[in-house]
Amino acid sequence: MTASRTKGAGRTMSYPHYGPSAYGAPPQTHPHGTTILVLGILSLVVCTFIGPFAWVMGNTALREIDESGHYYDNRSAVQAGRICGIISSAMLILVAALIVTVVGLALITGGFSS
Repeated sequence: MTASRTKGAGRTMSYPHYGPSAYGAPPQTHPHGTTILVLGILSLVVCTFIGPFAWVMGNTALREIDESGHYYDNRSAVQAGRICGIISSAMLILVAALIVTVVGLALITGGFSS
């Protein structure tokens, strides 16, 4: 099978079809890879509340990638988004614990002053 390409007036250049690569199937791209990376970065920069979503979606995507047996060229993007989600989730938990501690101390100290 040859692919033809017209160049100029009536000229035709033919390129041979070499078939599939000798090293296996071409790499695939996971459909949620970019979404996970964007959610992970946004969770660090803008809103920490979306960090757990990036974390869970990243875990699911990595599981799908590992179980498929194919090479995905955006596995590192999924991994980076997942790690950003983990860091953001940890910061969210620390901030929530700090708020609970401050409110608790304010209630305790407010109860002793008359």
